[in-house]
Amino acid sequence: MKVHFPFDNSYTALPAHFFARVAPTPVQAPRLIKLNTVLAEQLGLDPDWLASAEGVEVLAGKRVPDGADPIAMAYAGHQFGHFVAQLGDGRAILLGEVIDRNGIRRDVQLKGSGPTPFSRRGDGRAALGPVLREYIVSEAMYALGIPTTRSLAAVTSGEQVQRETMLPGAVLTRVASSHIRVGTFQFFAARQDIDALKHLADHVINRHYPDLAKAEHPYRALLDAVITRQAELVARWLHVGFIHGVMNTDNCSIAGETIDYGPCAFMDEYNPATVYSSIDEMGRYAYANQPRIALWNLTRFAETLLPLIDSDEKAAIDIAQNSLGAFTDIFNDAYQSGLRKKIGLFTAQPDDDALVQDLLALMTANQADFTNTFRRLGTAAVDPEDDGDVRAEFTDPAAFDGWAVQWRQRLSRESQDGATRAKAMNAVNPAFIPRNHRIEAAIQAALANDFAPFEELVSVLAKPYEDQPQMAEYGSPPAPDERVLRTFCGT
Repeated sequence: MKVHFPFDNSYTALPAHFFARVAPTPVQAPRLIKLNTVLAEQLGLDPDWLASAEGVEVLAGKRVPDGADPIAMAYAGHQFGHFVAQLGDGRAILLGEVIDRNGIRRDVQLKGSGPTPFSRRGDGRAALGPVLREYIVSEAMYALGIPTTRSLAAVTSGEQVQRETMLPGAVLTRVASSHIRVGTFQFFAARQDIDALKHLADHVINRHYPDLAKAEHPYRALLDAVITRQAELVARWLHVGFIHGVMNTDNCSIAGETIDYGPCAFMDEYNPATVYSSIDEMGRYAYANQPRIALWNLTRFAETLLPLIDSDEKAAIDIAQNSLGAFTDIFNDAYQSGLRKKIGLFTAQPDDDALVQDLLALMTANQADFTNTFRRLGTAAVDPEDDGDVRAEFTDPAAFDGWAVQWRQRLSRESQDGATRAKAMNAVNPAFIPRNHRIEAAIQAALANDFAPFEELVSVLAKPYEDQPQMAEYGSPPAPDERVLRTFCGT
C-alpha cells in the first residue's frame, strides 16, 4: 500500500539557490500520536492510509512519498532586531505542495525531520513537548478563526534528542498556505540579487495575491496587500490575548498566517506588558508591542522591494513610506472593530474606543482574567442582575460597577435585545483558550506516555465558543501553584 499525496510542486521550479534539496533523516520507530483526520480529508488525503504503518513512516520522515520533492528553504531574518544573513529551514523539510478540496495550494512540511544545510550545527530534530505545543496552539487558533498554519499530524520518532536533558523526539507535519517569510525576501535583498527578488515576488503574487498581477504597479500592490493582512492578523491576536513570543522577520508570513509557534502563549490576567518567552528578556515582543513590531517587520519587507517598486531609489522610498503609513489606520480599524464586538456593540460611535480602553485599564489594575471577563460580559449584557460573574473577575468588584453604568448607557443607544447581543458576543469571546498550565500538564503527561490529557485538551479547544459545561474546568485560570510564567522556544 502506498500513501498518496497529490503533489503539485511550484516552489522547486524557482531557481536552485532558493532552497537546498535534502531528504528527511529516517527515524527508528515512529508511532502516531495524533492525526488530524478532518484536515487530511480537506487536503484530499486518505486518513486511513496516513494512519497505517507506511503512512506514519511518511509523517515521521522515514519514508518519502511518491511525487515529493523535499527541500529546506533559504531565508534570512532579523532576530530580536539583529540581522542574520542566512538562517533557513534548520529542522524543517518541505515535502511538497498539494491543492486542497477548495482549490487552495498548501505546503506540507515536516518539522523535526533531521538536519539540513541550514541547521548551523543543530541536530534538526524536535522534542515531543514543542511538537505537542504547536499542534495544540495552531489548531486552537484555527478554531478561533485566526489565520494560521495548521497541524496535520504528530508522531514520536522512537529516538531521544539532547536538550537540557534527554527528551523523546517527535515530528510535526505542518500545513501552510506557504512558508515564504519576510526573511525569504531579506535573504536575496542582502545579496543584492534583484533577479531572485523579482522571481520571488512574482511567485508570491501568483500564489497568494493573483488579482495583483494585473495591477498597474504590482509590487507596490503586493506591499499594500501584505501590510493589510499583517495589520489585521495582529489585531486578531490581541482580541484573544495571544502573544507570539518571537516576532522575528523570519517568523512573519507573507501569506498573513500565524507561523512558528515557539514560546507563544495566551494571557490569563490582562496586562499589556505581558511577556512569557524566556528569550525575550527586554520585552520586545510583549503583548502590546506586537502592532509596533509588525510595522517594524513590514518596514524591513518594504526595504527588500524598493528595487522592484521604482528604479529611482528616492521615489521607491517615498512610495514605500506612503504604503507603510497606512498600517496604523488599518490596524486601528481592525482592532477597534473587534473590541466593539467584544463588548456587544453593533455600531461605531466616537467614544467607543475610550469606553473599551477604560475597561482594559480596570482589568489591568484588578488582575482580571482576559478571556473570562469578556466571556462573562455576554451574560451581563442580558440582565444587570447577572453582573456577579463578571464582577468576580476583579480584585475590587466595585471597580466594574462604575464602568458598567457607562457601558449600559452606550448599549441603550442600540436596538438589539439582550439575547441577540449576548449571542453575538459569545461568537467572538471564547470560553476556552490554550491556557499555559493546561498545555504544560498535557505535555508532562505525554512525557509519561499518557496522551489522554493532550487528546482531551485538543477536543475542548476545537469548539472554543461553545460553553461545554462538562469541560468547564478548562476555562478556569491557573491556581497559584499552576502558573506558567515562562515559555520556551524548544529548538
